[in-house]
Amino acid sequence: MPAPTPTLAVTGDPEADRLLVQEPLALLIGMLLDQQVPMEWAFKGPSTLKARLGGRLDAAAIAAMPEDAFVAVCAEKPAIHRFPGSMGARTHQLCRYLVDEYGGDAAAVWTGAKTGAELLARVRALPGFGDEKSRIFVAMLAKRFGVKPRGWKEATAPFSDARPRSVADIDSPESLLRVREWKKAQKAAGKSKQD
Repeated sequence: MPAPTPTLAVTGDPEADRLLVQEPLALLIGMLLDQQVPMEWAFKGPSTLKARLGGRLDAAAIAAMPEDAFVAVCAEKPAIHRFPGSMGARTHQLCRYLVDEYGGDAAAVWTGAKTGAELLARVRALPGFGDEKSRIFVAMLAKRFGVKPRGWKEATAPFSDARPRSVADIDSPESLLRVREWKKAQKAAGKSKQD
């Protein structure tokens, strides 16, 4: 029986959501950009970049660009992030890392991982991926894409539970609203996504 088609509904744009599902680099870049801006803006960034880069989103091509030229692409209006300079540079660094460590294949970050701990360590090593972002991303790979190496739940806790904590839990416009409501309630109670 074939694996179910992954679903994400985070950008409000079906084409941009489809890109996240179909292109691993887009998914990584979207997750990288997901800080200090609304999720929709962050995860739509890869679609914007693809359009500006001639219809291709390719780690090797981005890594080969001078960093300042790539940052200029990120800063075009509308910018891909509230801080296009620093986040553009970080995206460029991510692509260079993917070329150096994985031959430019973003999916190779997760396809060879045998355990949740190994996968978490691989994601954590990516430029711009801190501990929480890494655990959310690994939980998203498991929940939305079926990438479930042994021990993934322990490695990503608490993001592996059934609470609507993060982008890992969004597969429809309704679940996006549930995540927003849960985060708002947590903030009002003085709690974080991890509580």
